[in-house]
Amino acid sequence: MATSFFHRALDGGKAARTELVLLVLSVVLALASAASATGGCSSNLTAGFVQVELTESSFKVQSPYDLPENQRYSYDNVTGVRTFLVYAGDKPFNNVTAVTSPRSEVRLAGHDYSSGVWQFEGYGYVPTGTSGASVMQIHNEQGAAHATVLMLHVYNGTLRYYSGKAVEDRIYDRWFRLNVVHDVGASTVAVYVDGAYRLTVNVIPSASHYFKFGVYKQRHDVSPLMESRWRNITLYTKPY
Repeated sequence: MATSFFHRALDGGKAARTELVLLVLSVVLALASAASATGGCSSNLTAGFVQVELTESSFKVQSPYDLPENQRYSYDNVTGVRTFLVYAGDKPFNNVTAVTSPRSEVRLAGHDYSSGVWQFEGYGYVPTGTSGASVMQIHNEQGAAHATVLMLHVYNGTLRYYSGKAVEDRIYDRWFRLNVVHDVGASTVAVYVDGAYRLTVNVIPSASHYFKFGVYKQRHDVSPLMESRWRNITLYTKPY
């Protein structure tokens, strides 16, 4: 029976050892090339960050003011899934700022930030049919010149940076991992989907920021009903 070059290498054959080294090198280069072709991929995006403690009181719900909260938002404490839905004709979340659009969202309360690097991580799900809705955003402080530095909208099955650049196609009917990294000092926001890099944008600085997720009606291509589901929401930070 022929002896493999692995066995020959172990037996001290110089040519076989060289062959083994070349094989290993070719595998490493192939993996690096594949990662480059996909824009880079990392399963450890939170390395070097410190997890922020979130309690249930951190999840502040905003939903139509004229309806019980449980008609537009639910939390399953067994599966950990938070479900948000809103109809295009719903009222805003309060009757003071009635010019805002209908929403069913969570604001991560008690964790506004003005410096350092902050990261949102969560698993999202958008069912077929939802369109014209923001499902995640970084909001600025009340009264800021610009309300947000990031919004991720869903239009007809595509996740987009606001209404523009496509972040992820075929977003419907699957759980996806979303990581959003905001470097306040550098004024940049980076977006990753399922560990793969998708987008970096330069943003206008503001005094403070906070994260939101759910569904928030936008201005075009709006479906009658908008829905998203989220689980395993985690917040991380890293000081300079």
